[in-house]
This record gives sequence, C-alpha cells and structure tokens, in this order.
Amino acid sequence: MMNAVVKRVNRVVIFVTLICLVAVSASAIVEREESSRSGLDERHSNPNIVFVLCDDLGYGDVQCLNPERGKIQTPAVDRLAREGMIFTDAHSGSSVCTPTRYGLLTGRYSWRTWLQRGVVQGFAPCLIAEDRPTVASFLKGEGYHTAIVGKWHLDFQYLDPETGESLKRKGKKVLTPVGSVIPDGPVQRGFDYYHGFHHAREMKVVIENDTVIEHEDEIHMLPRLTRKAVEYIGERAQTDKDRPFFLYVSYGSPHSPIVPTKEWQGKSGLGAHADFVMQTDDGFKQILDALDRNGFAENTLVIFSSDNGTSKNAGIPELESKGHYVSANMRGSKSDLWDGGHRVPFVVRWPGIVNPGSTSDQLICLTDLMATCSDFMNTSLPNGTAEDSVSFLSALKGKPIISTRNGVIHHSISGHFAYRQGKWKLLLAKGSGGWTAPNEEAAAEAGAPVVQLYDLEVDPGETTNLYASHPNVVTQLLAQLEADVSRGRSTDGEAAQNDVAEINLWKSGKN
Repeated sequence: MMNAVVKRVNRVVIFVTLICLVAVSASAIVEREESSRSGLDERHSNPNIVFVLCDDLGYGDVQCLNPERGKIQTPAVDRLAREGMIFTDAHSGSSVCTPTRYGLLTGRYSWRTWLQRGVVQGFAPCLIAEDRPTVASFLKGEGYHTAIVGKWHLDFQYLDPETGESLKRKGKKVLTPVGSVIPDGPVQRGFDYYHGFHHAREMKVVIENDTVIEHEDEIHMLPRLTRKAVEYIGERAQTDKDRPFFLYVSYGSPHSPIVPTKEWQGKSGLGAHADFVMQTDDGFKQILDALDRNGFAENTLVIFSSDNGTSKNAGIPELESKGHYVSANMRGSKSDLWDGGHRVPFVVRWPGIVNPGSTSDQLICLTDLMATCSDFMNTSLPNGTAEDSVSFLSALKGKPIISTRNGVIHHSISGHFAYRQGKWKLLLAKGSGGWTAPNEEAAAEAGAPVVQLYDLEVDPGETTNLYASHPNVVTQLLAQLEADVSRGRSTDGEAAQNDVAEINLWKSGKN
C-alpha cells in the first residue's frame, strides 16, 4: 500500500516538474523574442546610461570632429570616438540652453510650451509640467537609479528656509540663502539625486537634492561636478552594482563665466575658452576612468554632446585668427538658425552594440534620447509622451533609422523656425535669427528675402539661398512644418496639444 502511494506521489512530482520546466522554457523564449525586437540580447537591454552634456561647446571645438580647422586638444572625446561612433548630423533642440535641455529630458520641443524664445531666468515654477514624464522618471519606473550632476536651467522655485515663502530675485549679486528649499526641481521630475546649480548667473549657489547647501566661487564648479559624478559612479558600484543607473552630467562649461582653474590656464595657447574646453574634456576623462575602475564600462551606454554651438563670449574672431574655427565648416554659432548654432558633437560608446571607430551621417536630434531608451528596453512610453522623439537605436547598430518623423525642427534664440528634411533646410528668417551678422534687422534693411533654402549636400556652409529656384521645395517643407506644429507632435500617433493656443512661425513677417 505504501509503495503504491509513493509511486503515485513520485509521478505527480515528475509531472509538476515537467510543467515547471516547460513554463520556464516558454518564459525564456518570450524574453528572447522581446529582446530580438530591438536586436539586443538580455545583457544589453538595461545598460547603465551616462549622458554628458556640455554647455556652449561647438561642433568644431572637438578635435576629432574638426581635424583640419580645429586646434583644441580633446583626447577624452577623441578616445570615445575611437571606441564608439561619431554622429556627424546631430542637432540640439534649439540653438540656446533651456529649450535644448527641455527637449532632451522630455522628448518634446520646448516651443510647444510658453517658452517661445530665449531662456528661463530662475525663481519661477519649473518649465517641465509636474505630470509630464521625463527620461529620468521613465527610467526610474523601469528600475533605474537616476541622477543629475550639474546645470538644470529649467526653472524652479526657492522657498525661504525660515518662512517657507517663495523667494524673489533680489539682484544679480545677492545669493539665495543656504537652507532654501526647492519644491519643483530635478528630484520632483524623476531624479533620485541632484547636485549642481540652476544656471550661469546662479552658479555660486550649490544645491543638493532639494536644498541649497553652500555658496562657492564659479571657478570651483567644474572640478566639483566632475568629482561628484565620479563619486556617484563609485557609490553605485559599492551599494547596488546590479541595479542599472542613469547619470546625466550637465556641465556648465565652457559657457561663461569662462573660468579654467590655475592648472589649466594657458594650456591651450589659444585663450581662456580653449583652456576651459580642455579642462572639460579632462573632466570627461575622469568619468570614463571611473566607469573603467568600477567595472561598468562594458555595459554602459556613454553619450557625449552639447546643448548648442559656441558663444560669442568665447572670442570667436580671436580663435579664428589662431586657426581654430568653433563651428568647423558651418555658418553661425550659438543662438543662430544656421547649423553652427545647433549642430552639436554627438559621440556614443556602447560595447557590443556600437562598432568602434564608426560614423553615422543620419539626422538625429537630442529630443531622441527618450524614444531610444524605450526602444532598447522594449518598453512602451506612456501616452502623451515624447511627441518629438525618434529612436536612433538602429543607427547605433549601423542600420537606417526607421523614422515616423518627416523632419527635424530647428529654433533660434529669437524664436525663428527652420525645418530640415534630408538635404534640404528651410529657414523662416531673413538673416541668422540670432546674434551672428546679419541679424534680422540688418538683413531686412539689405532687402533679404523672407525665407532661406539651402541644399546642405552641396552647400554645408549655407551660402547660396535657393528659395527662388526651388519654390516647390519651399512649399512642401513649409507645409510639413506647419503640420508638425499644429498637430502637437512631429511623430506618428494621436494628435497632441501644444501648451499655448497659437505659435507664430513668422517672427520676421511673411513679406
């Protein structure tokens, strides 16, 4: 009797075990199928992500991007290029700071908000709406630890440490008190950790998480940010090495105040801007070294870029007199609609995915980070999210980008629009749309036409305006721009709403 019972129990155990093995196998197949959708194996589906965004670093300021007309040594970025991929046609969401940072974190153009020109000044509610997902909040929801070290420049409020009342600006030289609390900053927009400052005029005010912790001279900010980024990487290795992390290093350099530390002053032989670029590159080197030292390099997606072109504060004519061209062979610089304003360095390393020493000439925008993260994780983005974001994951693997976006929209400091599709670029401006001559007033006085059209394939310097000889191209690009603006999105999907009722495309008029 007992033997019969034992035999029956054994048969049941074997049967249950077989069912479990089948279930596990089926689960593994599903996981492999999900990974194969993006062409990634499980090891690469949740990489650490380190995104380093410089401030006012022009395309031509990086040596490997501008070998013939560049004189600044950038060995760390050059190393990343040897180990990864250079994108030669990458663009920021705007030719100035705040709009680009909004687009990077939300996957949405900033002009869809109330910010139609210029940048924010601080002491105001955050430009990113409380209910809008960011790259950080999305990744956090997928199990990532998220951190920002550096410049925010998307507005937040300061609350008085004694009264709790919202503080108002009291002049450029009056520092926000230590102990002031921030109710709507990075830690309320998806980041687990924040250490940095708001923007250049508030650089002395050092913030950690949601509190002002001290005041420090601007010259010490770049070393501080590098140190904190390196410390963060070390802490992740010590505390939770198996949990993926997203580190957004938002340098305030080489933006003014241009303050290289003593050891870097005079190193370039070209002036303070070049010295500051070299020190920034060295900070990036320390971040790469930290990834190596802590065993993260093999499964970390590293991206190095900038928010816009080089500022006039860099002393562009003086640099050119010494043989250095901040925008390489492109026209314009920071603030402009011409490519020197918004075509930015974009270098990517991802071992096992990106072929070392490779190059891509495919058109991408910094708004594309969010869709790319979603793609390699095989996770859908929340509805009403990243309306202007397209995944460039396939480009990292050397394949064409499958885009539902007709083109990329450019935007200048004064709010002028341009539209790029393939080789064609349409500018709804008579001049630069920014600070480079001729500005809009000067161009109008000279009788310039209301639009500019360039064939970048044969004229990357944007010197020959083809608007008169190609009216059909002008009409087509303008119609696409108008549609992308009015639909609240430039990608396929259900129409969305801009935050403002009307967006004026013609800042200099139609005549």
